[in-house]
Amino acid sequence: MDLFIANMAPVMFASLIVFLLLGFPVAFALAANGMVFGLIGVEMGLFNWSLFQALPLRVFGIMANDTLLAIPFFTFMGLILERSGMAEDLLDTIGQLFGSMPGGLAIAVVFVGAMLAATTGVVSASVISMGLISLPIMLRYGYSRRLATGVIAASGTLSQIIPPSLVLIVLADQLGRSVGDMYRGAMVPGLVLTCSYLLYVLILAVLRPKDVPPIPAEHRTYSQANGRSGTRSLCVLLLISLVAGYVLDEFWVDPNGPVDEKVVICILLVGGVAFVMALINKWLKLGLLSVLAERVVFVMIPPLGLIFLVLGTIFLGIATPTEGGAMGAVGAILMAVSRRRLSIDLLKQAMDTTAKLSCFVMFILIGSTIFSLTFRGVDGDLWVEHLLLDLPGGEYGFLILVSVLVFVLAFFLDFFELAFIIVPLLGPVADKMGIDLIWFGVLLAVNMQTSFMHPPFGFSLFYLRSVAPKDEYVDKVTQKKIPGVATGDIYWGSVPFICIQIVMIAVVLLFPGMVTHYKGTGVAVDPSTVKIEMQAEYGADLNPFGDSGDGGGMPVFK
Repeated sequence: MDLFIANMAPVMFASLIVFLLLGFPVAFALAANGMVFGLIGVEMGLFNWSLFQALPLRVFGIMANDTLLAIPFFTFMGLILERSGMAEDLLDTIGQLFGSMPGGLAIAVVFVGAMLAATTGVVSASVISMGLISLPIMLRYGYSRRLATGVIAASGTLSQIIPPSLVLIVLADQLGRSVGDMYRGAMVPGLVLTCSYLLYVLILAVLRPKDVPPIPAEHRTYSQANGRSGTRSLCVLLLISLVAGYVLDEFWVDPNGPVDEKVVICILLVGGVAFVMALINKWLKLGLLSVLAERVVFVMIPPLGLIFLVLGTIFLGIATPTEGGAMGAVGAILMAVSRRRLSIDLLKQAMDTTAKLSCFVMFILIGSTIFSLTFRGVDGDLWVEHLLLDLPGGEYGFLILVSVLVFVLAFFLDFFELAFIIVPLLGPVADKMGIDLIWFGVLLAVNMQTSFMHPPFGFSLFYLRSVAPKDEYVDKVTQKKIPGVATGDIYWGSVPFICIQIVMIAVVLLFPGMVTHYKGTGVAVDPSTVKIEMQAEYGADLNPFGDSGDGGGMPVFK
């Protein structure tokens, strides 16, 4: 019994892993372990019943957490956008823009995946939309099945690292850090990962062009009458908009202001100038822009405006992430209305799915709270701390071990489960070692992103499998028979992108400045200019010791 009492924490953690591997629901496995081992701890004399008096307060604390309100807002926004036809329009237009070059469709998928990530923040919406729209087109024109499925699954997971990611909200909450700082820290790694996917597709287009053929000229619907694609006028429009946006940015924005503010406003101005020029050209029928240029502007600017409404207001300090999510939800409804896609059925489906996901998150969080309360009661936090602080290699040894641990656990657990079970145990240790918790959180987010890609339990692979054709079918355009997509093709297609994500984990680990640049975006304060003035007042009524002195009590500084 003494041995059992001394090792209660590892036994408790091991029993949780057993329950999860047996397939029990995560929330109830966490809560049951916490309650059962809590009763055992009381009987063993490790703590008394008063410990559980903190449980109601913890649960009410979860319910009163404003930060977690961002989860239903961003989920609702993503579901509305997914059903409003925005993804379809983006994929169609960007596919036509890059379709004339080898790998153009795959480039369009990565590009649109990043756009959807910055507007929806939901993996399922991105993967299912691109799987339904892009996969048949890529198969129609002879794309490699492994590349086609891999690039769709990987691009959909960008929603987990590019703000407004639900993962980043949960990690910020669990680590006790600002969601805004977590968003700023994740922007550069998210963009670098997107560029890595694009680079892989371009390399493949050079080495194996037969696997990524271009769209035939007769199927490029936005070509001009003379057979040209119309990209020249789009490039001219983009150049004029860049120059005008830069000039306006320099004229209106403080040059010594935060970099985030300048970048956000410059992007807003560039998009605004391009949109106004396209509107003038359309209304006055000037004919200065090609069909493709007009199409790209009118399809791209509304999502970019929504990105500014959500992320721009957060980075500029106008709104909190919760308020940004609320504005994004309203903006998504307005976009659906403008496309005449909003209906009562659509709203019911979006609200139903949002409610289910929110309840799922809340139950797991409450279960993890019960588990962590008992786990701390049996000194589990000290066991984890002693286990990890004594690792060889110091800070980097700890980070490498954590990265390997999360990567392995991601084969069996999704990111919510990892965030609520593992992060509360690792966060305090990282903080005690002096590790920047925003950097630590982004490193975990990049690592958890692989949980959606791991065969055989990756959710992104499951989403794609649900919409990919299993059997041979007749293509609607070419009227040719096209073989179905095997599950093995989906699994093998994810492997190169998992390798890219592993490299990205190493890059974030070796170059923390990619994340910690967020520290330089605040208002600089010179400590030498700070003055603290205090006035001492004496009197019996101000004496903190409560004596009846004659006015000569202890001084109280105000």
